[in-house]
Amino acid sequence: MKKLNYLLTVAVLIFVSAFTFIQSQDWKVAEGYSIKFDGGDPSGEFSELKGTIKFDEKNLADAKFDMTLDVASINTGNGMKNTHAKSEKWFDAEKYPTIAFTSSAITKTSTGFEAKGTLEMHGVKKEVIIPFTFDNNTFAGNIEVNRFDFGLDDGKHPKMGTILKVSITVPVTK
Repeated sequence: MKKLNYLLTVAVLIFVSAFTFIQSQDWKVAEGYSIKFDGGDPSGEFSELKGTIKFDEKNLADAKFDMTLDVASINTGNGMKNTHAKSEKWFDAEKYPTIAFTSSAITKTSTGFEAKGTLEMHGVKKEVIIPFTFDNNTFAGNIEVNRFDFGLDDGKHPKMGTILKVSITVPVTK
């Protein structure tokens, strides 16, 4: 009888462990990610991304993105522009050190997925939708952000476009 109880207990633990593994889809940001932006002049990328990703195509109700970018990690390819972008004239990295996105819902679309959520940048929060794909353990998406919606302007940048085009590629591991 004891032997049967042990076998039954082991079988239940294996089954529960397998079920938990299937349900738990927590991902870690892997090397090689890219967060690029193009605003005409300037354009560049951010190099420090952190956060939590919970995603399972079969369980989108539990999917969640909670990500932050370090504003001071901006790189435009020009030292003076980097200094300017970090200053109070644009991002004000000292006062607003991060750009954050927190999803509230993730849904399936005909071309991939959409993450609806709150984008917080420069002290302003806005609801946005980020269309994305998930292939080969890599999230990829594009979003256009109106810089005036987030107060990113000191009025002295005629070359800078109103719209910042952001391209996101984030490989992940379990």
